[in-house]
Amino acid sequence: MTNKTLFEPYVLGALTLSNRIVMAPLTRNRAGGGFVPGDLAGEYYAQRASAGLIISEATQISRQGQGYQDTPGIYSQAQIDGWRKVTNAVHAKGGHIFLQLWHVGRVSHVDLQPNGQAPVAPSAVKAETKTFVNNAFVDVSVPRALELNEIAGIVDDFRRGAANAIAAGFDGVEVHGANGYLLDQFSKDGANTRIDAYGGSIENRARLTLEVTAAVAGEVGADRTGVRISPVSPANGVSATDPQAQFNYIVEKLDQLDIAYLHVVEGATGGPRDNASFDFAALRRKFKNTYLANNGYDLDLATARLKQGQADLFAFGRPFIANPDLVERLKAGAPLASFNPATLYGGGSAGYTDYPIMAGAAR
Repeated sequence: MTNKTLFEPYVLGALTLSNRIVMAPLTRNRAGGGFVPGDLAGEYYAQRASAGLIISEATQISRQGQGYQDTPGIYSQAQIDGWRKVTNAVHAKGGHIFLQLWHVGRVSHVDLQPNGQAPVAPSAVKAETKTFVNNAFVDVSVPRALELNEIAGIVDDFRRGAANAIAAGFDGVEVHGANGYLLDQFSKDGANTRIDAYGGSIENRARLTLEVTAAVAGEVGADRTGVRISPVSPANGVSATDPQAQFNYIVEKLDQLDIAYLHVVEGATGGPRDNASFDFAALRRKFKNTYLANNGYDLDLATARLKQGQADLFAFGRPFIANPDLVERLKAGAPLASFNPATLYGGGSAGYTDYPIMAGAAR
């Protein structure tokens, strides 16, 4: 046991975070024309800059990588310029922010894809899930399997997205390898039925995640690179017959790349932490750098796990929506506000930048 607290500074790569509380990625579907984050996004993130680290909403690395309407990108100059306003606003408040790099794979719809094409995936296996398009939740479209000669282009899109993020002023990037999106689809045999170099064995199914991470770290520096995984989450219809062996291997290889942090969704994303048998402590032991724990954490659980040495940083997601001053509220033991579900996705300032801070607190 240690006497560490969530509210003390923490060194992450070249950064010194003001505390160990991380704002998790939260999709809000409020990008403007050209999938550019608008002025409200700068205000929204700056309001939450007291988090030790903000991880941005998932941000597509290409048009092909988009799976929901009005989500931002990081592949055009206009998007870089839009994100620069966000990072400037966060840095002006003394905060730190990473961009989450995203390719949704099969979790998309033809109406979102270039020229109405089918979404891409490791295999032509439709996801049992829905997406948000044309202002409604609808079934995702049937995907096509990526050709072997297309995969290098996916890796390069992640690399270019990382470079663009740094050009936009982000302090680093997080590779989204979780929640049933493209990299997770490759990792898990419920979605990946390939028989080439990217399918079949544990090593082959891990290949794309590791190639992407190596490319990103080579572009922006391992000390500015994190990876998010969700070994047993059924999010977006993925499943795996061997998650422990699969993710033990992935984490061992990520450790060798010396990336800044490993972001682990423990259990079902946004659901129970004990949905499946899995030894998350084994991942912690296999990874020498920062372990960022996610899913269902509150102040008490995070404090206990920190004192037990089971994680270094703790991600809080939806509590940050209605509590822009979440860090201050947790530190003061103040009650937390509840968010309005009707304003989670899309819209303007309502339910986005209009949640109040505690009475008497400094803005």
